[in-house]
Amino acid sequence: MGIWNTEVECMEREKLTNLQAQRLCNTVQRVHSNVAFYRQKMEDKGVEPGDIKTVEDLRKLPFTYKQDLRDTYPYGLFAVPMDDVVRIHASTGTTGKRTVVGYTAKDIDTWAELIARSLTAAGAGKSDFVHIAYGYGLFTGGLGVHYGAEKIGATVIPVSSGNTKRQIEIMQDFGSTILTSTPSYALYIAETMREMGIDPRKDLKLKAGVFGAEPWTEEMRREIEQQMGIKAIDIYGLSEIMGPGVSVECEHQNGMHIQEDHFIAEIIDPVTEEPLPI
Repeated sequence: MGIWNTEVECMEREKLTNLQAQRLCNTVQRVHSNVAFYRQKMEDKGVEPGDIKTVEDLRKLPFTYKQDLRDTYPYGLFAVPMDDVVRIHASTGTTGKRTVVGYTAKDIDTWAELIARSLTAAGAGKSDFVHIAYGYGLFTGGLGVHYGAEKIGATVIPVSSGNTKRQIEIMQDFGSTILTSTPSYALYIAETMREMGIDPRKDLKLKAGVFGAEPWTEEMRREIEQQMGIKAIDIYGLSEIMGPGVSVECEHQNGMHIQEDHFIAEIIDPVTEEPLPI
């Protein structure tokens, strides 16, 4: 398994839990001070920032629902002045008002760090050519992967999505070794390769793919790996809490590694809304 940041990725559990608690407390204090919506939510539940001292105290905080992001559209949940926001991404809005996310320069640096870890876990390194077939724009996929690939020193090929025959020609001509896209688009690329008479094992240099942004199955993974001759790695994220890079598989494909220094995972009973054992 490739490791980008040994200090954090190999951190002892007690030290990691302490770091999570520290960052949780800082976050709660910041949003209580700077975001009227969260301050009111906490007051309604009778919670003060000082009540949050450990990771276990997370259960005391009110939930944020998708509708809350829509009700405060576009900038109502931002915790910094707009002068400090250097980029905006947003969801597609296919099921309602799109959700909007703002990033400070520090947020972009953090995001790049987490994608660097994710790509390294998937087997990418400085000598690789990372072919980005995620869309660029308000969608977080393209630019999210882009900055992380640059951080590890890889050569970035920012193709974006669409024009599949051109994608394949670029893979051939530029020597792409890592493909990043949605899994369904990877299957379409493989189908187009067959139509073009291209054997990815002979005609391309691809060795792995990092796929996400939509649900996919183990059957799809096997199909991608068989048709393209690569290792297919799952990556997870959502724009509401950054974008791709929240968690990722490593080369062993035995479950997702959550970036726990930045994200605390809980299993919530959807009926009682109480945390369940992990």
